[in-house]
Amino acid sequence: MGGKPKTMLIGEDGLRHDGRKPDEMRPIKMQVGVLANASGSAIVEYGRTRVLAAVYGPREPHQRFMVLPDRAILRVRYHMAPFSTSERKSPAPSRREIELSKVIREALEDVVLLSEYPRTAIDVYLEVLQADGGTRVAGVTAASLALADAGVPMKALVAGVAVGKVGGILVLDVDELEDSKGEADMPVAAAPDIGLVTMFQLNGVLSEDELERGLSMALTAIENIVSMEKEALKRKFEAIGEEV
Repeated sequence: MGGKPKTMLIGEDGLRHDGRKPDEMRPIKMQVGVLANASGSAIVEYGRTRVLAAVYGPREPHQRFMVLPDRAILRVRYHMAPFSTSERKSPAPSRREIELSKVIREALEDVVLLSEYPRTAIDVYLEVLQADGGTRVAGVTAASLALADAGVPMKALVAGVAVGKVGGILVLDVDELEDSKGEADMPVAAAPDIGLVTMFQLNGVLSEDELERGLSMALTAIENIVSMEKEALKRKFEAIGEEV
């Protein structure tokens, strides 16, 4: 019959549609200090997903009624650029973007030392430049890097990754096709240096055993991503040292 052939998410050779093994990440790239006018900034790529993060502050909020006497407020805005997907997206914030702004803020609040800056605001802007799955977890990673680049004190760096279930098999770092066609999607963020999981969500159904194995896959990957964050920060400071 006519129509496009159905894409096999897991081939007979056990490889995914893009050639990765089930426990294999997409290529990750990250760089800090990419914006001159922000207090801190970073760009993070998980495969074809690209997220830009900019941090401003700590600074006095424009609305005085928002200040807290004992700590800073952390504000996060997650936004998908109109050109980030194959179909042009409205520039107006969607309900999903508002929800993910809150999810990412909560994933960061446990590690940012907000008590160091009472009566101030720290603003984190996340712009998804290209979306191919995993934008919220790439956003958490980018935000953590940008906060560190801004010199905001944190207990530890945070990173995220999503584990999915495709064709009955657990897979690491799901892309858009696997997310939309798979049976489950589990975004996780953590600060491995202090043993803290800061975000845990599950869309779909996993058995208890799959949940435990999926979480273990995610945490192992997050340790590697945090190591990459440290290297990205080190590269910037080494470059500054050479200039001096």
